[in-house]
Amino acid sequence: MADTLETMDITRIMALLPHRYPFLLVDRIIEIDGDRSAIGIKNVTVNEPHFQGHFPSAPVMPGVLIIEAMAQTAGAICINSTSGSEAAPSLVYFMTIDNAKFRRPVVPGDRLEIHVTKQKQRGNIWKFACEAKVDGAKVAEADISAMMSPKTDA
Repeated sequence: MADTLETMDITRIMALLPHRYPFLLVDRIIEIDGDRSAIGIKNVTVNEPHFQGHFPSAPVMPGVLIIEAMAQTAGAICINSTSGSEAAPSLVYFMTIDNAKFRRPVVPGDRLEIHVTKQKQRGNIWKFACEAKVDGAKVAEADISAMMSPKTDA
């Protein structure tokens, strides 16, 4: 298990996750506790391409992208927990989403805080409880599961 880290900058996140612009949806991890939990940050800006069509006169971050930010934060926990071990580098595949609820729109200028807590792990399958907050208010929540798989060089 990895040691507790205080923060993870974008360089470290990019070393862990394969996602890149425009689909890297975690700018920073402000707290990570081994393989147990993390808090990720997504700074929402009107310059993101999805706002061109969702919606031009009243931009709202698509809910599926909030869920993806949760999945990427969870993926960083999974991969970070095995980094430095003898395990081969891994990819994390999103498997399921349950109990998703969206409570209010996320708009440009918001700082989305993604709280992810491991519920259980069995082998290479992980289950997480996730919440997204803006200014301390819950804007979305979901339970997700993911599978770690060895990275191939194909």
